[in-house]
Amino acid sequence: MLTALVIVFVLAYAAIALEHPIKINKSASALIGAGLLWTIYAMASGDSHLVGEHLSESLMGTAQIVFFLMGAMTIVEVVDAHNGFEVITSRIKTTKLSSLMWMVGFVAFFLSSILDNLTTTIVMVSLMKKLLDKREDRLFFAGIIVIAANAGGAWTPIGDVTTTMLWIGGQITALNIMKELFIPSMINLLVPLAVTAFILKGKPVVSPQGGGAARAGMASTDAERNIMFFLGLAILVAVPVFKTVTHLPPFMGILFGLGILWLVGDLLHRDKSDEDKNHFTLVHALSKIDMGSIVFFIGILLAVATLEHTHILGSLAEWLNNTVGRLDVIVLIIGLVSAVVDNVPLVAASMGMYSLEQYPPDSFLWEFMAYCAGTGGSILIIGSAAGVAAMGLEKIDFFWYMKKISWLALIGYFAGAAFYIIEMRLMGH
Repeated sequence: MLTALVIVFVLAYAAIALEHPIKINKSASALIGAGLLWTIYAMASGDSHLVGEHLSESLMGTAQIVFFLMGAMTIVEVVDAHNGFEVITSRIKTTKLSSLMWMVGFVAFFLSSILDNLTTTIVMVSLMKKLLDKREDRLFFAGIIVIAANAGGAWTPIGDVTTTMLWIGGQITALNIMKELFIPSMINLLVPLAVTAFILKGKPVVSPQGGGAARAGMASTDAERNIMFFLGLAILVAVPVFKTVTHLPPFMGILFGLGILWLVGDLLHRDKSDEDKNHFTLVHALSKIDMGSIVFFIGILLAVATLEHTHILGSLAEWLNNTVGRLDVIVLIIGLVSAVVDNVPLVAASMGMYSLEQYPPDSFLWEFMAYCAGTGGSILIIGSAAGVAAMGLEKIDFFWYMKKISWLALIGYFAGAAFYIIEMRLMGH
């Protein structure tokens, strides 16, 4: 049974990693993998009651993450429908490429920590099309946005799916992860930014002629835009506070917040005709969220759960400890591997490999895992959701990114990791 499980998982994983060459959506591979793994487990174990218990337990953990992501994605879509992000983007004005690079890097970093790296990348790369005319400049900026968004997402519980997973799983706490990872994540951004600003020194910003066209769809008033932007942001920021005060899981906080946003949206637009307000409704926002990604998370988390219940991951952790020995090196390797394969299943697997009894919440392992898995994905364009989004929006070539951006992401990754390890050693953790 164990051999069959490992073979199916490796094949499903390979199909996910090679999504673009084989032209099969990774969600399909993840769902088929999950279905096969649970079928093999159920047929081989013979204890249907135990397998049913394990599946219920896994489903509960998976549902918490999925409901949270659905809520967060919908809130972001509602804000975007009201052009809420223009509150930030309209303030970016400069004539030098190097100054623009610093501004864009910092905006992406902090925006990503509140929203998430995928949304931030989509917003910022779309903005670059309005600000920059030359394709070469836009590609370079898209690469830096990916690094900044992944670095910004790593240090908050709501900024990156992997950090969210660790937070919901109880491996990290919200305030502690922000305190411990802020500086390493900032270093991860500052090192590539300093190098690129030096490369771009003296180059002017070439703006597109005719200015940016107004967004398609109905325009919202300034008051509506500001209300929805600040309310959406406040709800996302309040979720960790909600969890701390009530001790309820984060998905409950995000769904509660979604209800409030829905109510306010309906009150704001109640005097408009159905046709005019359709673009702003939450029903419209729900239709725009990336359900493909949601289904992928369901598939991959359920697939990894079988390896956890059959103790395959525990054995792998033991083998890694015996072979490599050093925990910091193991996590660094996991981060580098996340550049090649999706970091969601990697972190899900790591959560199953190491127990909370052995490594309690906020221990070195989990914090460093959040940093490495969150930022390691920037090293290759296929290593993170942000990279894949930028690739689609600007048609970035895999090898162009590897040649121009990968080395910048790599030096940032190691600089931040080195700071964190040294800081932990000095503090005696």
